[in-house]
Amino acid sequence: MALSWPAAATAAICGSCSPPPLPRRRFSRAAAYFVPVCPTGHPGPLFCAASAYPAHPFSPEVAEAVESLYSEFREVDNLVAHNTTRVLKAFQNARVGSHHFGGCTGYGHDDGGGRGALDNVFAEIVGAESAMVRSQFFSGTHAITCALFALLRPGDELAEDGGLNWDALALAVGPQTKCAFIQRSCGYSWRRSLSIIEIQRAIKMIKVQNPDCMVMVDNCYGEFVETCEPPMVGADLIAGSLIKNPGGTIAPCGGYVAGKKIWVEAAAARLSAPGLGVDCGSTPGDVMRAFFQGLFLSPQMVGEAIKGGLLIAEVMASKGYKVQPLPRDPHHDTVQAVQLGSQERLISFCEAVQKNCPIGSFVKPVAGLTAGYASEVIFADGTFIDGSTSELSCDGPLREPFTVFCQQYPHNGFTSIAEQDLCLAGRAPMKPRSSIHPAS
Repeated sequence: MALSWPAAATAAICGSCSPPPLPRRRFSRAAAYFVPVCPTGHPGPLFCAASAYPAHPFSPEVAEAVESLYSEFREVDNLVAHNTTRVLKAFQNARVGSHHFGGCTGYGHDDGGGRGALDNVFAEIVGAESAMVRSQFFSGTHAITCALFALLRPGDELAEDGGLNWDALALAVGPQTKCAFIQRSCGYSWRRSLSIIEIQRAIKMIKVQNPDCMVMVDNCYGEFVETCEPPMVGADLIAGSLIKNPGGTIAPCGGYVAGKKIWVEAAAARLSAPGLGVDCGSTPGDVMRAFFQGLFLSPQMVGEAIKGGLLIAEVMASKGYKVQPLPRDPHHDTVQAVQLGSQERLISFCEAVQKNCPIGSFVKPVAGLTAGYASEVIFADGTFIDGSTSELSCDGPLREPFTVFCQQYPHNGFTSIAEQDLCLAGRAPMKPRSSIHPAS
């Protein structure tokens, strides 16, 4: 197939030639990048006369890692296609139109149907009876809290297991247990995030012990990472944040609760007040439009984030660092953990991420105490949306084994560029010290 080339490319030079005719391109199948090469045969990438930056800015080790992940990237592309189809169908079934973007003010009683349409779209996407997507949830933790208070009353028993110890789970739920809480993502622990199949198995074990026990899933970082969501396998209620996966980097705030209608309405009463229901609360028009658009873009954004995590795992594991999940293992959320082994490397890694962000690249991250965290934590988050973990960001507690938890930018090419500075941040010294566990 003939490939066109911008007229501006005629001003490109390779450093050894006069301005050449239209350049050839070399195709990298893994990353789907076209690399201009000098048509006269000089080695190396082509440069634009107006720029000092190479047309293919990846170091050899990063380019090699991208190429080696071709099969994994294709699997992610298939996942994105499946989930995008699911999202598109939900939008069509809800008959979403531009009139739904109008928003509302004041009490929010007259919003033109946008709030209800958004709730219906979200509920269909995650396979729930009902959903409540609101700007008034200011974090995933806030949404989870409202969900738990919807399910529990003083004196009720809550069973919680972040890592799913199957032997313990088989005995953990009794007649008095009102709710079982499952955390899908790894959090700040060194464990695999839970797959939908594992969550389904856990729900079945819980329901066998006590059919009346409700199952609540913290779904943060897990949306669109697989082809199913927890309500599709029996979860009674899920909750999460819109400045993570389902906001598609577009939503400026907000969170959601989805599941059985009775429990969604109970969570709504906790968010607002008893008796007010779900049809209240104002949402400005620009925010409502961003919610719809971000949700539609989410599968693609999550797919790119997964590719970025695969790339970070591949490169850092090749340097001897312990990573979770492993490079070739399936990803069940958008978090990639790397054990760096020293405070110096953890800080350097976060500085490298911040340096490669579009916002605040000139800022130097400093560790400190943060509400909700037991240890000092360092954050790197030069993001358009404050605190967004759907954009390139990372953080980690300043304690052994000095693990950094990365959330990748929703464009794999950008993560590839940032990866080169991340490699340099891990080279102090060149090989990890003995305190760092080798990749398994």
